[in-house]
Amino acid sequence: MNRRNLVSTSLVLCFLMITSTAQAQFNLGDVFKQILGGGTTTGTPSTLEIASGIKEALEIGTSRGADQLSAKDGFMGNLAVKILFPQEAQKVEKTLRSLGMGKLADNVILSLNRAAEDAAKEAKPIFISAIKQMTITDATNILLGNKDAATNYFKRVTTAQLMQKFKPVINTSLAKVGATKHWSTAANQYNRLPMVKSVNTDLSDYVAQKAIDGMFIQVAQEELKIRDNLGSRSTSLLQKVFGYADKNK
Repeated sequence: MNRRNLVSTSLVLCFLMITSTAQAQFNLGDVFKQILGGGTTTGTPSTLEIASGIKEALEIGTSRGADQLSAKDGFMGNLAVKILFPQEAQKVEKTLRSLGMGKLADNVILSLNRAAEDAAKEAKPIFISAIKQMTITDATNILLGNKDAATNYFKRVTTAQLMQKFKPVINTSLAKVGATKHWSTAANQYNRLPMVKSVNTDLSDYVAQKAIDGMFIQVAQEELKIRDNLGSRSTSLLQKVFGYADKNK
């Protein structure tokens, strides 16, 4: 083999080696990307993409829910979560209204809802903390579970903490908006009536529980929006993750 052919052959071999090495690096990079959850913008999402997508969706949904309920008339103006007289005290409301004290009953209801709206501001950081602690298994189960899977997850992991946080806020809010005064007046007026059984409802427990129930109702509505409304999937990650869920229903 002459010198010119030898040089040509060497160049070809070098090119093949470089091409082969680059291809190997590319494939290895793909492998690491899949292992680390990088994925692609289409197709089946990686486990980490599922976790990130669910967390992103739930942060959006819970933030919206908390913001809506903590606004003025967030509870009062929403029939799905509006707080009424406690079940055992509805006879109090009925009696007061029959005696021409409907304004007092209205004041009780308004003040209960204002207290819940005040307390709802405390819910957002609790939900965000629960989302950050969510495991990949939790996220996958939520994504491929029932339409209320996320709401049920929150009920399971946040109810006790929400009650602990809500109680002192509710107590303060009840006093601030006049609920304690209005309720005491209403209960006293009722308890003075002849032939009635006295009512002594723990108002803070009742309002705290109803406020928490309202939060979960609102979160469930936001969850349904992201699951069922394509327009609510505002990022490419949400579109990929929930598109995958749609295909696997």
